[in-house]
Amino acid sequence: MTSFTVNGQPVHYKMDPETPLLWALRDASNLTGTKYGCGAGQCGACTVHIDGKAVRSCQITIAAAEGTFVTTIEALSRDRSHPVQQAWVAENLPQCGYCQSGMIMAAAALLAEIPRPSDEDIDAAMTNICRCGTYPRIRKAIHRAVRVQAGREKLAAAPPGGIDPEDAARTVPALTPPKPSPKPKKLSDR
Repeated sequence: MTSFTVNGQPVHYKMDPETPLLWALRDASNLTGTKYGCGAGQCGACTVHIDGKAVRSCQITIAAAEGTFVTTIEALSRDRSHPVQQAWVAENLPQCGYCQSGMIMAAAALLAEIPRPSDEDIDAAMTNICRCGTYPRIRKAIHRAVRVQAGREKLAAAPPGGIDPEDAARTVPALTPPKPSPKPKKLSDR
């Protein structure tokens, strides 16, 4: 049995110790925000934090994660209040969205290590692949997250923190289905 902490909760996996962390998270823990992209550690869609560092979860076994603290996108901030998540939304960054959880995790680890990264720091840390080519917006969002994190900017365009994802459809107008329009009366009813 392999034991470590995932999103603040102790876990014990009764799986082959050579199982990639990615599959333990997705299949055994149902944490599907961590995506499978290439399986070779190249794309970064599977990026999680292990002891605060960005790691490609397809490249580390659960045995190697023994005793560590793993954080997935689901626990970065449940209410989407993390400055990187807020900046991502404010910059209208995602297109297809598949790489975004890995990108956000990589960016959050970067800002935890280097609170005011240069463009060169961003280029060195953000090695994830985005098939949609949103790289200029990624850099812009990271610089914006720096300002938010430092308290120099407040984002009005992003959803406010404190909205539980389960309540989002009731709270965010764009996600609320329109009310059905009344049916026209028949001539015989007039």
